Amino acid sequence: MSDTLSTMMPLGTKAPDFTLQDTISDTELSLNDIKGEHATVIFFICNHCPFVLHVNTQLVQLAKDYKSKGVNCIAISSNDIENYPQDAPDKMKLVAKREGYIFPYLFDETQTVAHAYNAACTPDFFVFDSELSLKYRGQLDDSRPGNTIAVTGQDIRYALDCILNKEDHLNRQKPSIGCNIKWFKA
Repeated sequence: MSDTLSTMMPLGTKAPDFTLQDTISDTELSLNDIKGEHATVIFFICNHCPFVLHVNTQLVQLAKDYKSKGVNCIAISSNDIENYPQDAPDKMKLVAKREGYIFPYLFDETQTVAHAYNAACTPDFFVFDSELSLKYRGQLDDSRPGNTIAVTGQDIRYALDCILNKEDHLNRQKPSIGCNIKWFKA
């Protein structure tokens, strides 16, 4: 495992728009099509990263807990599938079904979206308000593969609760850590 930190895009940044193929429904979806009424959580993940495997159950639970509150979650995989074929769209669909994803799992074939978000690792999290203004970026929580801290999603949950309650986010925002995104070789 390589430990790569997220780059921490500036708060207030407007969510870069995109249209990507959803590997679950086999349709193209735009950010505008799938954003949440009150908040949108975008996470860059992949199929094989141990850090993502460690939090997958919590990602599904988070989406379930906040869906009825007007929060939509969106997963994006941007890895180079030529060198990492386990992250190909057909495999993404299998993982989504196995894990019970209730959110789109989009394939960023050109890596344009990952670059637009300055995504660096898997998982990398971005929380936007109803106007698609960035309110939180960083880690899900303090749990990591190999440590004894429970996976709760507390950092993302706090950010979402602040948005939903129209309160300022007062906690320190810590970078996510995970495997680096598998960029195309130059």
